[in-house]
Amino acid sequence: MKSFKILTFGCQMNEHDSEKLAGLLKAEGYRESERLEDAGLVLLNTCSIREKAEQKFYSALGKLRELKELNPSIKIAVSGCIAQQEGNAVLRRAPYVDVLFGNQNIGNLPALLKEGADMRVSTEFAEGYEHAVIPASRESVVTSFVNIMYGCDNFCSYCVVPFTRGRERSRRPEDIIREIEELVNSGCREVTLLGQNVNSYGIITPPSPSYLKRGTEGALLKNIGERYCDFPELLRMINAIDGLLRIRFVTSHPKDLSDSLIDAMATLPKVCNAIHLPLQSASDSVLARMNRKYTFADYMNKLGALRDAVPDLAVSTDIIAGFPGETEDDFQATLLALENIRCDGIFAFKYSRRPNTAALKLSGHLPESAKDERLYKILELQDRIMQEKINARVGMVEEVLAEGPDKSGEPGRLAGKTRQGKIVNFEGKPELVGQLMQVKIIEGKKHSLIGELTCRPDRSGVTHI
Repeated sequence: MKSFKILTFGCQMNEHDSEKLAGLLKAEGYRESERLEDAGLVLLNTCSIREKAEQKFYSALGKLRELKELNPSIKIAVSGCIAQQEGNAVLRRAPYVDVLFGNQNIGNLPALLKEGADMRVSTEFAEGYEHAVIPASRESVVTSFVNIMYGCDNFCSYCVVPFTRGRERSRRPEDIIREIEELVNSGCREVTLLGQNVNSYGIITPPSPSYLKRGTEGALLKNIGERYCDFPELLRMINAIDGLLRIRFVTSHPKDLSDSLIDAMATLPKVCNAIHLPLQSASDSVLARMNRKYTFADYMNKLGALRDAVPDLAVSTDIIAGFPGETEDDFQATLLALENIRCDGIFAFKYSRRPNTAALKLSGHLPESAKDERLYKILELQDRIMQEKINARVGMVEEVLAEGPDKSGEPGRLAGKTRQGKIVNFEGKPELVGQLMQVKIIEGKKHSLIGELTCRPDRSGVTHI
């Protein structure tokens, strides 16, 4: 039987793309290989959002050259953002790559792999790709990623996404609902909705009885016979799906965090009290050069309204250290903001030059040493804040969705997440997977919590101490 191994670089969007690639390959009769050396096909799903991710890809690709020299029958495929962005340049640098395709061409993989195929490269932007139905081989049964949109229209000056994933395109709500209903029927209890900017999801759709059954009163009419489905309304529709317990989403853009989205998060019981809201910098001048389209005051006002509406809200964010022109005062403002916001987690990176981005032309590029020093200080501060927040959960009773065995591999130990997205490890039987538990937190670790069950469900779903 044909075998494959996928190496994934980058974000949750790439992780889900890899699930789709695995689904396509399994449908073609491939089996997934545990070991790289045993795979007949090695596929590298790439990320180019930061220079470090690109370096990791080329390092892995170099090692595969040695593997292919030992076994010329191995096929090497490259997909994702680097494939989309660099195209034939990858093949010139690594001519031993057999197949290369972009983000919008995942469905072409079976045709590209066929013996005697005319096509070796597929990186064209495809019309209607967002509506394609591609089977996914998901790593988890209990939790699942679901794309609701693709691409981005924001053109932040440091970001390659509009060039690698194209402009914003939203999926039809009926397709999203159908996918989630099928996942729930297969045992899924939590979905994470994916998009470069989920807040700007929106699509004009014809009315249908299925919409009316799910309660879409108040829809904004664009034309007679048509209705507009935006992100808050999509959340309401998903919240009505029987059997689904939780809804998460990433990523949100601050400029599009609307009052109606805040209301949806506050009133829809299945929407978790957690949000990833990238700040990037607390300096208005840096935000302007980043083309972020909000000020620091705008960000704080919206975050304040959200925290007022959603109790015990977990906030995570993105920070870029050493953006071109960032002064010491700009940097200190960002440190102060992180101290005041007290995020539950951050993704912090030093600025890296990316092809085609407007930031390349900005003046004031900082030396690597300065960017390294600033990044270190950001991470040092956040490590302290995060540990304080983890320790503050000790003694609390949390609602935890049991997702599966914990990473220790010890029998009788499970792992799950709180509504805030914090990982909790606790003792429990395998039959509890997929259920909501009441767990008392007894210890805080560096990146997780240790708990003990206080309530267990009976056959009716009612919990008892």
